Amino acid sequence: MIMAAVSFPLLGFHHRPSDFSFLQSLNPRRPFPVQLKPLQRHSFICNSWFGAKPAEPSSADINSATTTVTVDAAVSPDSTVFVIRARNKIGLLQVITRVFKLLGLHIDKATVEFEGDFFINKFYITDSHGQKIDDQENLDRITKALLEAIDSGGGWGTQTSVGPSTRGIVVRRAGLRSKPKAERMFTLMDRFLSNDPVSLQKDILDHVEYTVARSRFSFDDFEAYQALAHSVRDRLIERWHDTQQYFKRKDPKRLYFLSLEFLMGRSLSNSVINLGIRDQCADALSQLGFEYEVLAEQEGDAALGNGGLARLSACQMDSLATLDYPAWGYGLRYQYGLFRQVIMDGFQHEQPDYWLNFGNPWEIERVHVSYPVKFYGTVEEETLNGKIFKVWVPGETVEAVAYDNPIPGYGTRNTINLRLWAAKPDGQYDMESYNTGDYINAVVNRQRAETISSVLYPDDRSYQGKELRLKQHYFFVSASLQDIIRRFKDDHKNFEDFPEKVALQLNDTHPSLAVVEVMRVLVDEEHLGWDQAWNIVCKIFSFTTHTVLPEALEKIPVDLLGSLLPRHLQIIYDINFNFMEDLKKRIGLDFSRLSQMSIVDEDAVKSIRMANLSIVCSHTVNGVSRMHLELLKTRVFKNFYELWPHKFQYKTNGVTQRRWIVVSNPSLCGLISKWLGTEAWISDMDLLIGLREFAADVDLHQEWKMVKKVNKMRLAEYIEAMSGVKVSLDAMFDVQIKRIHEYKRQLLNILSIIHRYDCIKNMEKTQRRKVVPRVCIIGGKAAPGYEVAKKIIKLCHAVAEKINNDAEVGDLLKLGYYEHKSYEKPWKMHIDAMKIFVPDYNVSVAELVIPGADLSQHISTAGHEASGTGSMKFLMNGCLLLATEDGSTVEIIEEIRAENMFLFGAKVHEVPALREERIDRKAPHQFARVVRMVRDGYFGFKDYFKSLCDSIEGDGDFYLLGSDFASYLEAQGAADKAFVDQEKWTQMSILSTAGSGRFSSDRTIEDYAETTWGIEPCKCPSE
Repeated sequence: MIMAAVSFPLLGFHHRPSDFSFLQSLNPRRPFPVQLKPLQRHSFICNSWFGAKPAEPSSADINSATTTVTVDAAVSPDSTVFVIRARNKIGLLQVITRVFKLLGLHIDKATVEFEGDFFINKFYITDSHGQKIDDQENLDRITKALLEAIDSGGGWGTQTSVGPSTRGIVVRRAGLRSKPKAERMFTLMDRFLSNDPVSLQKDILDHVEYTVARSRFSFDDFEAYQALAHSVRDRLIERWHDTQQYFKRKDPKRLYFLSLEFLMGRSLSNSVINLGIRDQCADALSQLGFEYEVLAEQEGDAALGNGGLARLSACQMDSLATLDYPAWGYGLRYQYGLFRQVIMDGFQHEQPDYWLNFGNPWEIERVHVSYPVKFYGTVEEETLNGKIFKVWVPGETVEAVAYDNPIPGYGTRNTINLRLWAAKPDGQYDMESYNTGDYINAVVNRQRAETISSVLYPDDRSYQGKELRLKQHYFFVSASLQDIIRRFKDDHKNFEDFPEKVALQLNDTHPSLAVVEVMRVLVDEEHLGWDQAWNIVCKIFSFTTHTVLPEALEKIPVDLLGSLLPRHLQIIYDINFNFMEDLKKRIGLDFSRLSQMSIVDEDAVKSIRMANLSIVCSHTVNGVSRMHLELLKTRVFKNFYELWPHKFQYKTNGVTQRRWIVVSNPSLCGLISKWLGTEAWISDMDLLIGLREFAADVDLHQEWKMVKKVNKMRLAEYIEAMSGVKVSLDAMFDVQIKRIHEYKRQLLNILSIIHRYDCIKNMEKTQRRKVVPRVCIIGGKAAPGYEVAKKIIKLCHAVAEKINNDAEVGDLLKLGYYEHKSYEKPWKMHIDAMKIFVPDYNVSVAELVIPGADLSQHISTAGHEASGTGSMKFLMNGCLLLATEDGSTVEIIEEIRAENMFLFGAKVHEVPALREERIDRKAPHQFARVVRMVRDGYFGFKDYFKSLCDSIEGDGDFYLLGSDFASYLEAQGAADKAFVDQEKWTQMSILSTAGSGRFSSDRTIEDYAETTWGIEPCKCPSE
């Protein structure tokens, strides 16, 4: 063994934050010296092996090894020697030397000897007066402080973990194998990236040259965006690593949020706001000749979801990070995401959304994190220790590869993780095909595997489509649970501890197979008894449903499930048998109730009721608004509520103010902070109530109207850029943007436009001067197989074509639309004054439209909207709501009062009776007239719209458009009247924002954490 000396400055570092709370246990009254001698350069004596490396310690040795600290007072007459044996970890020397520094001790000399994965440190210590430390009590306290400091850093290294099948996460053991380089590595790795403009510029230019591979003297806006994104991501990764290491060290109970959809939108703006470096980035780019706003527009939307459920998941991830909860999100990395909507001749056409064509700089591909996911095959029996166990022999295996997306919190260092899975072919089988010359089969296998994560919501009208959806569900669940269980087993040996460390949240029924998969793993692979495994499962799952109609609940045909997942079908049958036997003891032989509550539906097509499965196996069932909970209790899950009333709760959905005010409406953000005198509302939305005392203030009115005008200008510029047409900023901007569906009643909106057009046609010229001008904006996508929704989109465009060519009406009423035109110009909009249909509506467009809206319509039939987070986004931005009393609107009324909204339509309790009466009830004259205009071909396409008209007349009017039409027109008239009085309108707008604090996703997450998940904040130290 040869000794090598290295000169090394001990304390000249910028440290990463460490937890030194243990120092509080030291007695501050003890006579420890508090002054440090001037630091000198000290000599480290490092042992370095030449020739063959020593053998690796076995896993047993690694697990049994512990950190030791001993004191040797006899080695040196002038100093006390502390001998520390600890596992080699990056930054550990800095932790040790910082302990000595904080205690006011001086290091005269230190030696380091490496022993496999461990090093033995000898530190020659004196007090600040240069005296040897002899007092035993002080020595004990120093020893305790060192041990606690070293143990608290135990999560810093990568842990070794290989599953039973030796597949899964590939191990990369931490530790510095090149011994002479260790100290230099410590110096380089224990630094944070600086956030000043100069440092950001250097990082951006480095990424231009080394990541984007462009000359730093010649690169365009998109390449600059790529470089900026990687520079910001570098800073996210720093925080992400520190957060995960801190979680591992503290070992709190963690939440795992399982959702098949995450509608994240753009990441750049949200990330720089949460990191607190938005202004620094803008300054750095400005000096390089770029505009931050221009670069931000280069980013595409990550369209990994559809509608409110997906955007809700994204908001909740933001809140989990901001509130410092230990959480992970799991989903699928769709190659194409939601389809791109194209309008040609007024008809919707779907095109693939190639959102990954130019890469995604925000994700981190974890090629070493890969798990096998099995399909098909047979179930066999195996005897082990005299007991019979089931063994699933798969017929097909694919690999799930992890892609990580850091999610930063606001005002905190905590950065949590969203892990998305991509499907890849099984490597071994793929190679066998190539080796045997079966290249075509190898390619087919690859395509079949990758199809699983290719498209969000494949059309399930065919058997193949249903099978692909089920494959997606199980692929996502299996990979996520393998990852979760692997992480648990890294630090725990007993599965009885699983409920104390793991909370699994099912976001609707898509991940419901997770229940069965955990049972399979515990019983078949971990060999737990059924009762023990079932007891664990019932403690870890909570279920949130977003459904309001029993007929909309998800079912999986038994034949399909048995073919694709044979072992899971067996487990479901066993769960259902036990549940039915227990239920018979509770309710007797009430076969009607037993049939309704059974997990297995015995109708013509035998199927599995996924919602029933989720309820039976979850400790909590959550609705997403107070009204929704009532619907669950009285209509959707009435029998289950009567059986387990304690399981049912509600958590009203919320949205994150960081995305929907701070990022999308910076002018309003600044104004709110000015009048409240603080920015604390960004993380505590209850403070917005303070705006109420200024609601009538003239000065605030002027500034509020100016902010709204600025946002309307942004939206008007967007319209002009897309179409070349200018719209009046004095007009009311009336918006309805959401998924196209019959119950959301975009058709009601269009029929009111026809009514207004008809009224204008019959007005005198003097009357027309009193018409309040409106710019109406509709946006949303129809599901590819939803023909009625597609006809609604077509009707919107047909009405527009008629109105826009009517010279008599002129600018009082124009209906705008986009139309796809060959290759000359992707989108062409025809509009004069009134209505705009926004194609391919997404999060980025919403961030532009919502701040510029004066009025927003949320007009679903009462009892059909579970919550409705869209209204919350508009509310936060001071937009007035025209709405029915449905979903979360009931709670919004409580916060801002009905006089500050425009309410109409039947109440939930009135809907059933109105449906019974609709056959005999005569529709209002105005409604019958506008429907007749469509039916008679006034707007063309008479035969095409016939079925649409049939669906809203007589007994076909299930969603009560005719019943609510007169009330709807009255609410529209009230909005016109209020808009004329701009002072009243502005006051209503201020009160809307002031009352929106209750609808922050922060409040939702805190409620879940306290009453459902049982998790607590775990804040990563900032210093």
